[in-house]
Amino acid sequence: MIKTVIIEDEKPASRKLERMLSNFPEIEIVGKIESVEEGINWFSENEHPQLIFSDIVLGDGLSFDIFEKVPTKGFIIYTTAFDQYTLKAFKLNSIDYLLKPILEEDLSGAVEKFKSFIPASNTTGSEDIKQLIRKERSTLSRVLVKIGYNLKIVQTQEISCFFSENKIVYLQTGERAYPSDFTLDELEDILEEKKFFRVNRQFIINSDYIKNIHTSPYYKVDMEFQPLEEITVSRDRVKDFKEWLVG
Repeated sequence: MIKTVIIEDEKPASRKLERMLSNFPEIEIVGKIESVEEGINWFSENEHPQLIFSDIVLGDGLSFDIFEKVPTKGFIIYTTAFDQYTLKAFKLNSIDYLLKPILEEDLSGAVEKFKSFIPASNTTGSEDIKQLIRKERSTLSRVLVKIGYNLKIVQTQEISCFFSENKIVYLQTGERAYPSDFTLDELEDILEEKKFFRVNRQFIINSDYIKNIHTSPYYKVDMEFQPLEEITVSRDRVKDFKEWLVG
């Protein structure tokens, strides 16, 4: 039997996942957790399961907080409505990342992926896991931003560019610029390469919002929506930039 724990603060979602997992007779649910505090206590006092299904945004924080305080060797399948946490997930033994609403075929695929790790579970380290999952991860399609005490979902297709200012990375839309939790290096890894390109150390731009490209005396890009600062293409990026434009 595969001992399994569900971390989910919404009871209907927890019950639905439990029903879906009942289709896998090899899975035995040994615990259900609803908060970060409860999770830290549970993992501190109980034998860790082989498999964990975990939502990310809980009522008292992020489920990442549990595993940063109580490291686990169990494999984690994250279940969430937001895909902006993929990079953080890969650092914490994640083997899959299911976006809600969870589909039967996606859940089945995630369970099968877990089974493929079992034979080597004693020798496969977290770094090996990250390398394996990195090959399969999907691109970022939406970003969760905080506005005061509210949260807002921004689709990446609405984002003209990402830019760094005072060590904070912002995303620019037609409405305004929103601060994010990403670094530009992280974004380079998870944004759709055909749409987004890093023109310099400060900017990643979306090809859908390019208005004009100046080539003299240096390459400069005018975007439909952008901060006041001009966007220039680094000299060492010009060749790649031109290839990206026609790619």
